[in-house]
Amino acid sequence: MSNLSAESFELGVANVLKHARVALHFHPDRPDAQLRTVAENLLAGGIYKSQFETLLSNGSVSAFPGGARDLWEQKLFGGAYQSEGTSAAHRPKYGALDLMRHADGAAPRFGSCYFLLAPEVSARSTFTYLDSYYEPIEKGTYEEFEDVLAALFKDAFTRECALGEPELTPTKLLEHLLTNLPKPYGDPAAGEPRRNLNHYIEAQVHCDVRLKEDVDRLVCDPSFRGTATGRLLEACCERYGIECAWHGGFELSPQEVPVDFRGPKMPSLAARVAVSGVVNAAAIGESVASLVRDSSAWSDRGSQAEVLQELKLLWHVLVRFGRRTE
Repeated sequence: MSNLSAESFELGVANVLKHARVALHFHPDRPDAQLRTVAENLLAGGIYKSQFETLLSNGSVSAFPGGARDLWEQKLFGGAYQSEGTSAAHRPKYGALDLMRHADGAAPRFGSCYFLLAPEVSARSTFTYLDSYYEPIEKGTYEEFEDVLAALFKDAFTRECALGEPELTPTKLLEHLLTNLPKPYGDPAAGEPRRNLNHYIEAQVHCDVRLKEDVDRLVCDPSFRGTATGRLLEACCERYGIECAWHGGFELSPQEVPVDFRGPKMPSLAARVAVSGVVNAAAIGESVASLVRDSSAWSDRGSQAEVLQELKLLWHVLVRFGRRTE
């Protein structure tokens, strides 16, 4: 019905398999239990670790034996990561397949910065259409990718949008795969964000993710430029031979935060988080660090876990409504 030729479709699929990269989103300034930030650990170790190793998550905070993430991994992977001899280091690393090449990444809800992996890494990844939390039936590997592609083209046909891209028809989707996907990445600072919070092809990357061998590009949030975190990220790129780029960023004043998106507590939280009247990724990160160092200072808003959840939701607000960083 969309008048797509079988030959063009097969060429588009071939481009996906050859050129599409997995994006791993993360917040570089989040502290671990030893108060070392993600950026510090990346620079020192050169390895992107799983949530079961770091105990950090920008999604479900349940990466422990018997936790929700452990249980759905057990179902998704047939108990492979619960078998004898496996460890936290063996667990998959979660990202999203970057098909549309949005400036703010394939799944910005999970982090202000993102790595773009070498295309070869996709061949040792598994994929679900939408978040694995919802246990979608469409899943696969690059050798068995038909179900994921079918779901993508079905959404483009029935909803005329997919992967955060509005007005996306099957014809436009295939044209993008044929024309844009093989091109080199451009400057993300020149592109407009798509603010795609909910609609992505989740990727589960298996085996180690080593920065020197597996990462081609790091795209950073500009709120970290000139900061200690930003310098760590730049040093990481220099040490491991990674291209460094910056996207346009997000910022809001507390007065601009709505009460009907992620809850009525968001404006008051934004007022507390703001630095010099501005909420951005770095300001939220400073509040997370403050919370981890001394949760009693935030007890008026609830427990550490409750406030951490609020701060995660404030990041969603910032992605959805934030303007470009000045």
